[in-house]
Amino acid sequence: MLMFNKWLTGLDRTRKVAFGRISAFLGVSEINQNTWDDLEALLVQADLGIETSTDVIRALKQVVVENGLTRSEELSQVLKQELLNRLLPIPEPVLPDQKPLVILMVGVNGSGKTTTAAKLGKQFANQGKKVLLAAADTYRAAAVDQLQVWGERLNLPVVAGQPGGDPGAVAFDAIQSAAARGFDYVIVDTAGRLHTRYNLMEELKKVYRVSGKALSGAPHAVWLVLDATTGQNALQQAKAFKEAVQVTGIILSKLDSSARGGMAFAIQKTLGLPILYAGLGEKPEDLEHFDREAFVNGIFHN
Repeated sequence: MLMFNKWLTGLDRTRKVAFGRISAFLGVSEINQNTWDDLEALLVQADLGIETSTDVIRALKQVVVENGLTRSEELSQVLKQELLNRLLPIPEPVLPDQKPLVILMVGVNGSGKTTTAAKLGKQFANQGKKVLLAAADTYRAAAVDQLQVWGERLNLPVVAGQPGGDPGAVAFDAIQSAAARGFDYVIVDTAGRLHTRYNLMEELKKVYRVSGKALSGAPHAVWLVLDATTGQNALQQAKAFKEAVQVTGIILSKLDSSARGGMAFAIQKTLGLPILYAGLGEKPEDLEHFDREAFVNGIFHN
């Protein structure tokens, strides 16, 4: 129950602003064409995106016909189930049995990537694992400083390069050091690429390649951090990163600050990638494994 309360609190804005309207709309009335038009508009406003919203409406219409539903309040449970079906069930991020296991963190500046990297490191450390953080965002001295501050705070070692130095070299050194010193995880914080900047994307590809030279098979996971407050705009970023490097999973940050949690459904449809974690607050323990049932129940909770 305590865990669900955390989701409930974290999804407060999304529930009140977006999905609260949907719950209120699905009151006592007959299902007619206006019901579908209005519900589709509300789903789009809840940041599911036009394509996903249209698909959801199509699926709901089919259920209504098959089950002979006539009242809009009967749609509420059907809608919840339909949305639940659109989120991939991921009990735990599936990672290979490799030591050290290298995770590349990617995403644009301001997405919460550096903070999320540190929070992940703390979670793994709490499981008794040895974790090394690599500050490969050498273009922003503030990013290196931020990771080092987190490292000191959470008692996690950090490998950093010179400001303006080669980010690939930082990743290489960190991975080799971790292998030599028996670490379990290396979490590489890369520069916050603006997805429109071709040369920066090329730099990210280089970090990806260099990781493989430092350790065969690395990186073993590439996790894209998306800022939930940016809604549909984040999807364009996600597509660009997916094309540049082989993104294997999504972390939704700042979900507690966002009214745009509906983007989670669009992410699954557009990218076909699992959402692995969600940021539900500021503290390291507020990074939660994504729980699709807690998420859907949380956005519709009365």
